[in-house]
Amino acid sequence: MVTRWVISRPWRVLTGAALLGAVLGLWLMGAHPQFSGGGYLATGTEAARADAVLAERFHAGLPDLVLRADARSPVTDEPVARAGLGLTAGLARQPGVERVYSYWNTGAAELLGADRRGALLVVDLAGDDATTARAAERLVPRFTGRHGPLRVSATGTSYVSAQATSVSRHELLRAEMLGVPLTGLALLLAFGSPVAALLPVLTGLFAVLGAYPLLCALATAMPVSALATNLVTALGFGLAVDYGLFLVSRHRQELAATGGDNREATLRTMRTAGRTVFFSSGTIAVCLTPMLLLPVPFLRSLACAGIAVVMCSGLATALLLPALLVLLGRWIDRGDPFARWRRERSDESPLWRRVARAATARPLLAGGCCVLLLAASALPFTHVRFGVTDYRVLPPELESHAVAAGIGRDFALPWDRAVTVLLPATDAVEQEAEVTGYARRLSARPDVSRVVTGLGTYAHGREVAGPTPGSLLQITDGGTWLAVTGSGPTSQDPALVRTLRALPSPGPHLVTGTPARVLDTKSALAHSVPFIGALLIGCVLVLLFLFTGSVVIPLKAVVLAALSLSASFGAMVLVFQEGHLRGLLGPFTVTGELETSMPVVMFCFAFGVSVDYELFLIARIQEEYRAGADCRDAVVGGIARTGRVITTASVLVALAVLPLLTSHVVLLKMFGCGIALAVLVDATVVRGILVPAFMRLAGRSNWWAPAPLPRLHRRLGLHTAFLPSAPAGAVPAQQKQTLRKKIRT
Repeated sequence: MVTRWVISRPWRVLTGAALLGAVLGLWLMGAHPQFSGGGYLATGTEAARADAVLAERFHAGLPDLVLRADARSPVTDEPVARAGLGLTAGLARQPGVERVYSYWNTGAAELLGADRRGALLVVDLAGDDATTARAAERLVPRFTGRHGPLRVSATGTSYVSAQATSVSRHELLRAEMLGVPLTGLALLLAFGSPVAALLPVLTGLFAVLGAYPLLCALATAMPVSALATNLVTALGFGLAVDYGLFLVSRHRQELAATGGDNREATLRTMRTAGRTVFFSSGTIAVCLTPMLLLPVPFLRSLACAGIAVVMCSGLATALLLPALLVLLGRWIDRGDPFARWRRERSDESPLWRRVARAATARPLLAGGCCVLLLAASALPFTHVRFGVTDYRVLPPELESHAVAAGIGRDFALPWDRAVTVLLPATDAVEQEAEVTGYARRLSARPDVSRVVTGLGTYAHGREVAGPTPGSLLQITDGGTWLAVTGSGPTSQDPALVRTLRALPSPGPHLVTGTPARVLDTKSALAHSVPFIGALLIGCVLVLLFLFTGSVVIPLKAVVLAALSLSASFGAMVLVFQEGHLRGLLGPFTVTGELETSMPVVMFCFAFGVSVDYELFLIARIQEEYRAGADCRDAVVGGIARTGRVITTASVLVALAVLPLLTSHVVLLKMFGCGIALAVLVDATVVRGILVPAFMRLAGRSNWWAPAPLPRLHRRLGLHTAFLPSAPAGAVPAQQKQTLRKKIRT
């Protein structure tokens, strides 16, 4: 009904779309959205609760901004100390700065460098992540560089966030400048006609233009990651171009089948490929929706961005493209020197027909080899190690990364690696003996190097240093906290966090610090992912049943999609965790870990795109089957008629995410690499070999469903939604009879 309305009023639709695009474009030119550069840690955990208490009662916690001040002489020398105190006081007077702690105003030993020629200034900023990032971006240029005898540089969570946002903004522009021409060129090579190539590009641009304001509006209500903007551009453009490619290709075929009747060809295109686009966009949106339930703000913002751009892609394809197709008609081939040859040649791919026939001739051998290949590709994922994003997500040459790495090398107690034990109901003054005894017991453990309290520093079970002026920061009325450094090979070993949480203390205690935040985030995701995965798979099974009327094909689609993702997960471990083939993707820091949230992101996004291709393939196979072909011929014919288009679509998606592969942000590089590999493997190995092998073995069981379900499918009217395209003549009466029987069964 919507398609008929669009086809009958194409100029109104295009005029409305042009006006809407102009309004959105003008609005975006003046918009200044406040995106977040953080949100990678889980909320609602013990570490998060402890951080809230530390910030409220002790004005402590992970610092927003850290300045490193280096001098040629010891920082205790009078000229250097005077400059350091002046720098501290100047920072404290700035708007948005709540408090500043430095070696010069606290005397805290952990703020003094090992060579005594460097010191730290720790700055707490007011506001949420986006506000503190803007404040850091404003303060750093004013307070870094030369300040008398001091050379000052900056890092800290807010400055890392600000630099990540800045890099993402520049790379968003680069992605648009690089991705759009590359995709247009690939479409021109695929279609031969500039007009046909332009249609998917226009829908892609309109989809991104529609999704970006939604993201900006959402940023006013919740933290939205700056990386979501890059995802909107890559995914939105890739999906819209994919959908445009499928519809334009199908329109060409229907134009030939209807003898040039443009209106009828457009209706047929939307009844077949258009219906598939509708289910596809809905399926991908459903795949992303469970991410909204995850306790990590970064993942929730990516889910919102993905859902917005997928729905905009589907709407642009459903409304804009049919209007363009009905107006252009035969003009769609204008400028194509091979237009006559393209019209005369078969729409089937001889190569994919041969591959499908080979796979269906020996299904066990072909399918078994593919499964072994994908299983071998997944083996590296068995020794994956997870971590949480920090400054190393940025290029090593950026200031925030280089300074943070230097602090880790040159300071005795790195500011981002201590484990904090909070005793919110223990008064360090009135219960001095209990706090001291607790600190001694902790420092005597073999997995603890030292314990810093408000009453002194302890190591190996005894006091090694007394309190300093900075020790007062660890004591408040009715509470205190301790900084514990582990003695293991890595100070972020989660075993120490578990030990500290299990040991008895003078009163109730909470454990936080970077190691605890990482452990809690991984634990929160580990508890949430099984439920989220089950919900996602259940929703996809329901949608695929509504699309096909079968329960076997949805189960097959889920299993094969998960199997095809195994190659991507294995590659992510090899490249980003272990550093193999690093030279192919450009320089990045190998941390020995994968960001905890990336496999979740990859599963939801790549799973959705994989099911997307499954829908287009199964729709064509089902058309062949309902038109009277037997199972093997239907499978071979469906793959032959969609193989070229699906392969081209996968290449276009890979081109759309190509700018992410060249990104300087490791997360974007990882996402681009995983998506590109997943779609290419899925469009070739899985769709070309595994699917025909499985469907050949299943035979007529492919379309089986328990008795009540086919009746439900017919009652919903979904079984008649297909309009098989007749090859240029009328469908024989015998085939019509066979078709009716198959629809009834």
